Amino acid sequence: MAETSIAGHANPMADIEAHSPGTIRVLVAKLGLDGHDRGAKIVARILRDAGMEVVYTGLYKSPDEVVNAAIQEDVDVIGVSLLSGSHVPLFRELGRCLREQKAEHIFVVAGGVIPEQDYAALSDSGVDAIVPQEARADLIVTTIRNLIAARGRI
Repeated sequence: MAETSIAGHANPMADIEAHSPGTIRVLVAKLGLDGHDRGAKIVARILRDAGMEVVYTGLYKSPDEVVNAAIQEDVDVIGVSLLSGSHVPLFRELGRCLREQKAEHIFVVAGGVIPEQDYAALSDSGVDAIVPQEARADLIVTTIRNLIAARGRI
């Protein structure tokens, strides 16, 4: 199940009963053995402060667990932060899981330490947007809003 603690707060999502119309829902995830989640928690807070509903999965999730949580939580976007260097195989597997579950309608945003030479491989794996490490808060929020707007939802 998805864990809903963000930046050390007990359960900031507890008061969210249902997917509010027009509200962007984002699942922030950490895939694989990457144990560095400070950035993911900061991004979750940035998105929540921008009015989005955010679910944070916690550490050490498999692509299958992330996709299942995204479907269960009815999210619009999966945001994955990776620092481990294993982004290409993990995003390839995430894309495969989304296709298998017929959940390709969920956008995928990659962030963290991702060299530019890997951008094409991530795009081929189904990543819709890549947010560079050290991106400003407004770029993160705008990237997600632009993906949703392109679909005509906002």
